Amino acid sequence: MYYSEDVVEEVRQRSDIVDVISSYVSLKKSGSNFFGLCPFHNEKSPSFSVSGSKQMYYCFGCGAGGNVFTFLMEYENLTFQEALGQLADRAGMALPEGGSSEEGRKQRDTRERILEIHKLAANYFYAKLNSDRGKGAKQYLFDRQLSEETIRRFGLGYSDKYSNDLYQYMKKKGFDDTILNQTGLFTFHEKYGAGDKFWNRVMFPIMDKTNKVIAFGGRVMGDGKPKYLNSPETLIFDKSRNLYGLNFLHGKLDHGIIICEGYMDVIALHQAGFTNAVASLGTAFTSQQSSLLKRYSDTVYLCYDSDGAGVKAALRAIPMLKEAGITVRVIDMRPYKDPDEFIKALSAEEFKKRIDGAVNSFFYEIGVLRQQYDMDDPAEKTKFMNEAAKKCLAFEQEIERNNYIEAFCREYGVRTDDFRQLVRHHAAAMAGMTYQKRREERETQKQSAKENGTTRIQGILLTWLGEDLSLFAALKEVVGPEDFVDEPYRSVATMLYEQAETGAISPATIISRFDSKEEQSVVAGIFNRQVKEVSAQAEREKALNEMVKTLKKASLEKRSREVTDMNELQNLILEKKKLEHLHITIQK
Repeated sequence: MYYSEDVVEEVRQRSDIVDVISSYVSLKKSGSNFFGLCPFHNEKSPSFSVSGSKQMYYCFGCGAGGNVFTFLMEYENLTFQEALGQLADRAGMALPEGGSSEEGRKQRDTRERILEIHKLAANYFYAKLNSDRGKGAKQYLFDRQLSEETIRRFGLGYSDKYSNDLYQYMKKKGFDDTILNQTGLFTFHEKYGAGDKFWNRVMFPIMDKTNKVIAFGGRVMGDGKPKYLNSPETLIFDKSRNLYGLNFLHGKLDHGIIICEGYMDVIALHQAGFTNAVASLGTAFTSQQSSLLKRYSDTVYLCYDSDGAGVKAALRAIPMLKEAGITVRVIDMRPYKDPDEFIKALSAEEFKKRIDGAVNSFFYEIGVLRQQYDMDDPAEKTKFMNEAAKKCLAFEQEIERNNYIEAFCREYGVRTDDFRQLVRHHAAAMAGMTYQKRREERETQKQSAKENGTTRIQGILLTWLGEDLSLFAALKEVVGPEDFVDEPYRSVATMLYEQAETGAISPATIISRFDSKEEQSVVAGIFNRQVKEVSAQAEREKALNEMVKTLKKASLEKRSREVTDMNELQNLILEKKKLEHLHITIQK
């Protein structure tokens, strides 16, 4: 459902952001705000701020920010409508029937119709699998040692060998090409007409965490190419923010999560009793998926294929998972390629032993590194030791670093003092590089500050206006929203000025007016800008006048460059001259 701004605002007002976020994040009061460890990036010192007065959050570390809707959408991986519904339920509020605007109703209908088509398609594929036409596909799954119960549990199906079979079925159901074209299930060709994206394949429905079918994967039977075919991204499917098998995860899992490469690996593990297995969706593992997994467990077991591609995939995933604050261990399945093959050859009990013996991600990386060097060659061995020492620098805490240094030395028969000295050498070299990099960054920032002084002033002035309603009386005759020359500052200024006329400022409401998460974070940053505290009225007036003059001058110069009427240009010149004598007084 899509609802009016009034309905959305009522849900927001009845959902205190401090109460909502504190159910996910441990918060402590500090001054007028609450602080905690940011749930969107890994940190050791709390920089995540929640304001009850502004009804918004902002992380000074990673820049994530927004209102209560933004938080729930990000943390729970929900759409706006899902977050709205969840908050309404939490507040004991019944949402009105029907959509709000014509556009809203169209968006709602499109999304619901795409979900309906996917549900019908899943049922259709399942029915085909269990029909005479699907005997070959059914036998293929039996040959892969899948039980009838497992096939039913995962909703596996079959897409017929006729290339427009599903399309004809959907047309009989009354769906037109406009909506079918948005599902990702069909192809439309000017010469050949419409057809199915998937045909003559075993079908794997992909579900979100609410068990709604949002996409499909199709596996060819035999040696056809491509081996796996996956749904493209659609209005209901973002593959970088979903995982196959996610719908089977519930609550916080103390025993960790197993990440595999493919659908069959997940299914084989579930059938063997490992119902905490998931897989990425036809693409490389992403940081968004890391954040998603962090909500379910603090430990992940990588169970990628044991070939070269699987090793590379594991090495890519490890830093992303660690950045999300997840402990990573790697399961060794050699001599078998994947978990499906392993369990068939041995047993679930043997696989459990491999889980228990999974290697720490640091030693997995060291093991892969070691294979690149000839350890019988002194020069090669020295290179290996230097690279291993550099890897130890990833541990920020000295005690943790020392523990790994000692463990490494035991494993590779190296004198601890010698290796520790090598680590210190690389730490010193890295510190020098870091200092040089920071110095270069400071120079770049200085130059950027000169070039973007007006942008900075726009942000500071909006921060002041958002915190002090009395400033509008002093400024409204001098500065208007049109003087904020950059976006989103101009849009925020327009809304602030509108709110000021009503006598109440609500940053959370303004955040809701922006659609994307990125824009909402920027706007949240505007209202949480850290500005030097100016307590004396004379100093505050001086700073305000300087900012207004700079802002107004930039605005007039921009308008002068764009004006074509000579009289208007003369008026702008007069306004510039008036700036020399401008003085704004702040009422006590």
